[in-house]
Amino acid sequence: MGNDKLTEQQRDFLLPYAYNAALRAGAAILEIYESVDDYDVTLKDDKSPLTVADREAHRVIREYLALTHVPLLSEEGREMLYEERRGWDLYWMVDPLDGTKEFLKGNGEFTVNIALMLNNRPVLAVVYVPYLSRMYFCDREAGSFLRTGVAADGNAELAKDAIMAGARRLPLVETANDPIKIAVSRSHNNEETYRMVSMIKNKFPGAEVIEQGSSYKFCLLAEGTIDCYIRTSNTYEWDTAAGELILEVAEGLTRALPSKDPLEYNKISLLNPHFICKSKFMPDLI
Repeated sequence: MGNDKLTEQQRDFLLPYAYNAALRAGAAILEIYESVDDYDVTLKDDKSPLTVADREAHRVIREYLALTHVPLLSEEGREMLYEERRGWDLYWMVDPLDGTKEFLKGNGEFTVNIALMLNNRPVLAVVYVPYLSRMYFCDREAGSFLRTGVAADGNAELAKDAIMAGARRLPLVETANDPIKIAVSRSHNNEETYRMVSMIKNKFPGAEVIEQGSSYKFCLLAEGTIDCYIRTSNTYEWDTAAGELILEVAEGLTRALPSKDPLEYNKISLLNPHFICKSKFMPDLI
């Protein structure tokens, strides 16, 4: 697939798969979140936690998206060799449960991230916040959208028309917040994070700092509910692909630090550089 765009027919076929896969995974996650006492936590190679909910959400998404015959690169399949994936032009990039630490803390700030990648750029995306019943979705050619009151459903099979019904285009606001709202991770901040927060506060006195877990921060930026997001600790490509697209199509911006380049995908190492994001209405920061 040598071009940089999907046809409308392809987009209308593939977006519902991502949307329904996220709803199905959300149902599996919430069932465990609300009823299981032992989350069967193990540690991945980078010492981050992995729960039975991560594994079950991965299984649900993998089996459903297999119907598209498009290969899948997932956090739970992170050991896949570069030689195997380097030639992919179309593939799914998936984080079945983003915000595992927030899941374990019981604060509801976790998401399901699914992006469709074409020539190593996201072109379709969903970020589902199952505990809050909020579904963010994006078609690069059509816009970024939010639907609220979207309950998880282990048998979801919605068509494009049903997905669009009641959807609101992002951003939801027409100006930056006053005072500016700066988002940082709830669980992964460091000295560099606070140094950059201080730098922004010098420029915008009175700016407020909001702690928030998972890729939900990208969605709040796309809404305009927050204005910027600083990340100076490790993330991986599946943490950012879906949220970055939803923000970008809502006219926000994500840039690597210190290079100021766009994030790259399907690299030899799937680790992201540090980065900073801003909403559509936030003055330039970098």
